[in-house]
Amino acid sequence: MSDQTPRTPDVPHTPDIGTRAAQDLLTRTALGVFRLNGQFLTVSEDLARPAGLTAARWQVLGAVLRRAQTVAGIARTMGITRQSVQRIADLLVDQGLAVYAPNPAHRRAKLLQATPEGRAAVEQIGPGHADLAHRLRDALGGPDAFAETAQTLERLSRALDTLADEDG
Repeated sequence: MSDQTPRTPDVPHTPDIGTRAAQDLLTRTALGVFRLNGQFLTVSEDLARPAGLTAARWQVLGAVLRRAQTVAGIARTMGITRQSVQRIADLLVDQGLAVYAPNPAHRRAKLLQATPEGRAAVEQIGPGHADLAHRLRDALGGPDAFAETAQTLERLSRALDTLADEDG
């Protein structure tokens, strides 16, 4: 007779407590990020509306305020599809808030750049954006807590990028 207890084949394997705890943390993190996304979209829509923008148009326009970028580059930075950025970029161009410019590095991939009107629209958002930043800083407990929050979210994003690269 063996000293080992035979494993019953029809008994499902139960993950250890460490695995269950990690899964619970992943679920809490994902749900928290989804909720934050909704909250940021709502507040961004409210901030952008007086400037005649939507949150999505503000986001894409904001990506090209400092330097022109390709639609694909904007999409990579934002973590959204190129098609979504293309649709929004075309709307910004139609509104006169952005233009397509030649790209010396690539003949077909034009650069999107903000027009003076686009810059002015984003500048209109500035005071509300600053007010929200100060209020959120205070609600989080001060500048250090706000910086720590941003660093944690950036670290989470880098970790997910690393996992995607490993799986890719």
